[in-house]
Amino acid sequence: MLEPATTPQEPQSAATVLMVRPARFAFNPQTAASNAFQQRPEAAARLDLQSLALREFDALTDGLQRAGVSVIVADDTAAPAKPDALFPNNWVSFHRDGTVVFYPLLAPNRRSERRDEVIRQVTGDGAFRITRTVDLSYRENDGKYLEGTGSLVLDRAQRVAYANLSPRTDLDVLGEFAQQLDYELVTFEAFDGTGSAVYHTNVLMTIGARFAVVCGAAIAQTRHRDAVYTKLRASGHEILEISLAQMLDFAGNSLELAPAGANVIALSTTAWRSLDPKQRRVLEKYGSILAADIPVIERYGGGGVRCMLAEVHLPARV
Repeated sequence: MLEPATTPQEPQSAATVLMVRPARFAFNPQTAASNAFQQRPEAAARLDLQSLALREFDALTDGLQRAGVSVIVADDTAAPAKPDALFPNNWVSFHRDGTVVFYPLLAPNRRSERRDEVIRQVTGDGAFRITRTVDLSYRENDGKYLEGTGSLVLDRAQRVAYANLSPRTDLDVLGEFAQQLDYELVTFEAFDGTGSAVYHTNVLMTIGARFAVVCGAAIAQTRHRDAVYTKLRASGHEILEISLAQMLDFAGNSLELAPAGANVIALSTTAWRSLDPKQRRVLEKYGSILAADIPVIERYGGGGVRCMLAEVHLPARV
């Protein structure tokens, strides 16, 4: 008797990423209230934030391509103004079974980032296939949000979604995501050293194929922290603990990628410099380090390298 067919385990890390080259990068006042990482430019500062951010964006793109990562670069449009367009992982995610998910965003001026032409570029330039669309963006009408793989840190291989509940990460929308994509949820609340809620899960946590970076000090309740650690260890991850200060330096905001040949761990130079030698050695066991210098994007956009990358796990078009 033949055994029933099984779905192959989804790999944790992608070889291809989507990036959106900004047209009008700027400090976004609509996101600042819930993002303690984001800083308002001083009134006296005469900074051309768009030009500075473009320079940082292009350098990261070049670094990823030199490391063997396939990068699909979509151009932002100048109108309407989209100051956070270079963070596409908040509005879309791509999955191995051919599913694309669209997410509800808290800031009204971010919602125009969801553009069909970007998706067509992924399937066209990248020769990928989409077989199902899950559109959760309608939850914006209810004032409920889930900002993609900012809100969700996915263990794709084990089908576990870790999520820090915050104004940008609603439990009801999480439940709908989990039901639609067959994920188990591990939820908690997290705060920085001033008591402010951590706005996105991916600034306090990274999951690679065999390692995880976690700021346990940010997780409010001990039982929730223990549940996170237990789940990660049970799935074979070595845990790299970072401090609250290192979290604020984006040390939790990294992404493991898997181009042909060897893994790459992408993060910012701010994050890399915050780690001590022992912590660096842990990461170096699991891939080559790609540290990108993005201080303007971090400071005024409030997001790091991981936030700029929407990994593409779609099947190839045949």
